[in-house]
Amino acid sequence: MTDRQLTRDDLRAPFRPARSEQVGIEVECGLLDPATGLAARYFGDRGVLAVLEAVLAHWGGERQEDAGRLTGVLRPDGSQITLEHGGQLEYSSVPVPSVAEAVHDMRTALEQLAELVGRFGLALVPGGNLPFDRLADVQWVPMTRGAIMRDYFAALGPAGDRARYIMALSLSTQVTLDYLSPGDFTEKLRTQMAAAPVVAALLVNSPIQEGRADGLLSHRSWAWLRMDPRRCGVLAPALRPDVDVDDVIDWALDLPLIHYRTPDGRYHPAPDRPFADLLRYGYDDGSRPTPAHWASHLNQLWTHTRVRNTLELRGSDGPPYPFIAAVPALWTGLTYHAESRAAAWKLLGHHTVAQHRAALAELPVRGLDTRLGDDPVRPLAAELLRLARAGLDARVSAGLEPPHVPGYLDPLDEIVATGLTFAEQCLGRWHGEFRQDPARYVAAHRV
Repeated sequence: MTDRQLTRDDLRAPFRPARSEQVGIEVECGLLDPATGLAARYFGDRGVLAVLEAVLAHWGGERQEDAGRLTGVLRPDGSQITLEHGGQLEYSSVPVPSVAEAVHDMRTALEQLAELVGRFGLALVPGGNLPFDRLADVQWVPMTRGAIMRDYFAALGPAGDRARYIMALSLSTQVTLDYLSPGDFTEKLRTQMAAAPVVAALLVNSPIQEGRADGLLSHRSWAWLRMDPRRCGVLAPALRPDVDVDDVIDWALDLPLIHYRTPDGRYHPAPDRPFADLLRYGYDDGSRPTPAHWASHLNQLWTHTRVRNTLELRGSDGPPYPFIAAVPALWTGLTYHAESRAAAWKLLGHHTVAQHRAALAELPVRGLDTRLGDDPVRPLAAELLRLARAGLDARVSAGLEPPHVPGYLDPLDEIVATGLTFAEQCLGRWHGEFRQDPARYVAAHRV
């Protein structure tokens, strides 16, 4: 804790530009019983705690703990394997210069991990959600900040009443990219935010929840609509053509902190008032927020692009394992090629915040048939894919990627051509060859 009020320079410190453009991938997976499709609990001989202990024993690394409980491993190569609140496992790569290298590292790590969890009689399954667990049966990972978060969202009433679905059942594939200067920040962030609902509609992939198909193509996107919408989904300032870091800071200052950590390592619920008020008046004990508390606050904001020293793309469901590479390929092609991102902004930059929110409310049911303002999403997605492929082709020509990388987009081109999203493909198999059998689902979707 500190008695010094944070300055504007302190608030800007987490937003330092990078020196080069790197690519990082994060993949959330369930550890599922191959027969029932139910996710492993934290404790037990086949629990996620036992899996994490095995990761440490086999690969080494540094323990990450919460109140003495193992919740993650920092591997010797710098990658991480951590737990989400319902026991989902997240692999986070080390940022590397190319999509090809990031995908190679991701596949190597997940396939090694799949072999390890197989020794526990479990299957490693990425995607958009845990499809067979009931929320009422979830055993929460014993993280103290998780309990604080659940209480916070519950206190919001209807605005937070789906947060537990996200915390317990959701999965995604996320990408982290870099910005190199203030102008670069503006161009990249606004393009990513403008494209976010189109990409989310293209990638819907959580049509089964609690073992049932009930008409939603993305239960994950449906749940995000009521996980404190103030801090999730649309980052409104990012749709301005001249958005800068200070706009993001001002937006974040208006939101309350959920929890903060004291030097003894304990998590505490924060007072229910904007972070700006905490800066002015401090906590109830008279102490003031620290730079670490500000950094934590930025981590408690879950917009489609989460802004810190990187741009983290997190708005869409995770695809099936064979097609995960499409996500970093799409975002890298759009973001790291100046002509493609300028064209994407020209295509999409006129849509309003209200139109974005309306599209987000529509896409869990309609998927690729969603409309963004007056525009149908499907042709917008086709154009974004064309621009992303042009961006990747330019990287190949510059020697930044091997020639096969643009092909990572092929499964998404097929979705646009057929109109059948991953969710609709999944439903066809669920009612057909899987015969609504969780074991067949797991066998088809495991790493």
